[in-house]
Amino acid sequence: MNPLRIALLTHSVNPRGGVVHTLELAAALTALGHDITVFVPAVRGERLFRPSPCRVVYAPIALPQSNTVAMVEARLDAFRRALIESDATPFDLLHAQDSISGNALAELKAEARIHGFIRTVHHLDRFDDCRLAAWQRRAYEDADQVLCVSDMWTSEMRSAFGIDAITVPNGVDVERFSSRETRKEREHDNALLRHRLGINGDGGPIVLAVGGIEARKNTLTLLEAFAAVQRVLPHAQLVIAGGASLLDHDAYTRRLLQRAAELGLSIGPRESVVVTGPLDDAAMPALFRSADVLAMVSLREGFGLVVLEALASGTPVVASAIAPFTEYLDDSTCYWADPADVESIAAALLRAVAPPGSPGANATDFEHAVPALLARFNWTASAERHVDIYCRFVAKHAPVIN
Repeated sequence: MNPLRIALLTHSVNPRGGVVHTLELAAALTALGHDITVFVPAVRGERLFRPSPCRVVYAPIALPQSNTVAMVEARLDAFRRALIESDATPFDLLHAQDSISGNALAELKAEARIHGFIRTVHHLDRFDDCRLAAWQRRAYEDADQVLCVSDMWTSEMRSAFGIDAITVPNGVDVERFSSRETRKEREHDNALLRHRLGINGDGGPIVLAVGGIEARKNTLTLLEAFAAVQRVLPHAQLVIAGGASLLDHDAYTRRLLQRAAELGLSIGPRESVVVTGPLDDAAMPALFRSADVLAMVSLREGFGLVVLEALASGTPVVASAIAPFTEYLDDSTCYWADPADVESIAAALLRAVAPPGSPGANATDFEHAVPALLARFNWTASAERHVDIYCRFVAKHAPVIN
């Protein structure tokens, strides 16, 4: 098979799940010998949170944008102009990883500048704004092939929207999260990170949540559950990491801050709750290792890649007992919780951080079950699955930028 020339489009330079997926896929496809270009919108001076081994085209964004609709329009236009102005030879295919880039490709398809495109749906959001909802819908309806990262979303696309989607799972970089550094070097890195972020170095357990403060991430309910945990373990600390989102979560964040005050939870470095904001990519392995448990109690996820990253780091996980988590986790690899039930989440967190020998402790089988789980999800296998789909697509289509 001749190498394919592939354009992968992602909506942001920030470390969101879909962007991580794009960069890991790009690296794996490059390692397989394919010619990959990543297109990403960026304001002047912005760069991807992680270096990429392939070519990256930064599509300039016009600033400022006053609201989410204007932001989406600016990024859509940036994609469109960058694809038209690119002086590269025609791509064999174009693959959008989100609704913004999907709309840019849908416009180019409508203008007969390309013959088709592939779209991966990681998850769908719920929008009150009709334009945002319409853009999200167009990005998968106009695609020639839709991929999903979990069976749940593949089924949802088929049953709810009549889209014949294909599941292509994520992978996990086991080498990155199970570092080959010596124990002494790892502990040094962990201590430096804890000091920098104001995370307790000893005493109570560290409950980690990754993805920032969002309704979809169920952060308010987690906060309520953590308050219950702290009543049992007064020195426990909740660390909410990340949060580099393009969507507006300010109102939800204000609700969380108000509720934290009502619960008597102080927020700040070395306080009961630490909100880190976006972090350097290099800090994530040490952050996972520093935690006693990852709380992934989302109400809606595409896949939940941080679950695998935490497990690869040796950190137990409390996960929502809903799909997609139920597709790949079981009682030997996580602690289950009802994401709508504060008491259920609190109980699962307490079991996860209980000392060895305590009732319900050590349920996660890091010796056998976790390595077997991680072996099922690797980026090379994901890339090979993509290539199979790409080859079938190329046999039917020949998208070319005019």
